[in-house]
Amino acid sequence: MSTSTTGRRSLPEKILNRLNTIYLEAVTGFLWWGVGFIPFHTIRRFFYKLFGMKIGKGGAIHMMARIYDPRHIVIGNDTIIGERATLDGRKQLVNSNGGLKIGNHVDVASEVMFWTSQHDSNDPNFAPIEEKIIVEDYVFIGPRSIILPGVTIGRGAIIAAGSIVTKSVEPNTIVAGVPAKKISDRKITKYDYTLGRARLFQ
Repeated sequence: MSTSTTGRRSLPEKILNRLNTIYLEAVTGFLWWGVGFIPFHTIRRFFYKLFGMKIGKGGAIHMMARIYDPRHIVIGNDTIIGERATLDGRKQLVNSNGGLKIGNHVDVASEVMFWTSQHDSNDPNFAPIEEKIIVEDYVFIGPRSIILPGVTIGRGAIIAAGSIVTKSVEPNTIVAGVPAKKISDRKITKYDYTLGRARLFQ
């Protein structure tokens, strides 16, 4: 569907976008209230997949996760997401590069937030912008960290607790702070560990 020369959406685009927004609001609410508090990984995983999320073998999401648009969220094998995490997969139907991809053997601690959508503060309509977040294999993200749109976190990187990641992180590096900056390198560069099973009843 095309847009006008002024950059405004056509009426069909507006209608389609509004219907998509209502659908996603309903899904977000259901996955939060109806699914997120169920203390069984298998049941939660079933519903997350039912609504379009891709979760690899051994992947788990602990309770009370807030999930936006599971259709564009991919979680790899043996990846564990801590409780109360925010997983943002929003991707508008037109001209969007949003979505969230998390690799294999990634350990995401409690209350970590991934945000793929933000507003353009320089746009006269305060328009939303979606940019994909990519987390490569063997990454650890500490509690209450925030990962912002467009960030790629390289293989084996470590994000210290409470960090706000505004720029991409090189592989095997350790970053910390607000905004997050490199503080050292990880001493190992070859990874073959597994995280094991997620905690039961969480």
